[in-house]
Amino acid sequence: MEFIIDTVQKTFELGKKIGKMAKPSDIFCLTGDLGTGKTHITKGIAKGLGINENITSPTFNIVNEYHSGRLTLYHFDVYRVSEPDEIEAIGFDEYIFGDGVSVIEWANYIEELIPNEYVHINISKMPEISENHRKITIKYFGDKYSYLKELEKC
Repeated sequence: MEFIIDTVQKTFELGKKIGKMAKPSDIFCLTGDLGTGKTHITKGIAKGLGINENITSPTFNIVNEYHSGRLTLYHFDVYRVSEPDEIEAIGFDEYIFGDGVSVIEWANYIEELIPNEYVHINISKMPEISENHRKITIKYFGDKYSYLKELEKC
């Protein structure tokens, strides 16, 4: 699925739709250059989960936990992870195979740790149109994520 988005608010709204549909143990892997909107889509996912806390990128913590929604959100930012062992040391498997929803920014940095079933969300800039335009591509791997087909109707 591809979406052409031209505002931060629309990125947030797409994330919110995803969050409303998300199920326990879902894994959303976000990729894209700096400043494309990975944290904005994560904020939307959090809102869709019913989380009203201020969502910030956990750049220096690796993971932030938000427990106030219908499902717990585990928000990872692995930009500064230099070795996959670093993320394994914090109990990564316990997070992603638990009952919460995991959102992993810069997931391409730890590809070897990502399970076979996950959702890949890539956000890319579209400077040929404008500095605000983004192409958001969503691919899912595993039948458990077939519910995301509903996004095509939005």
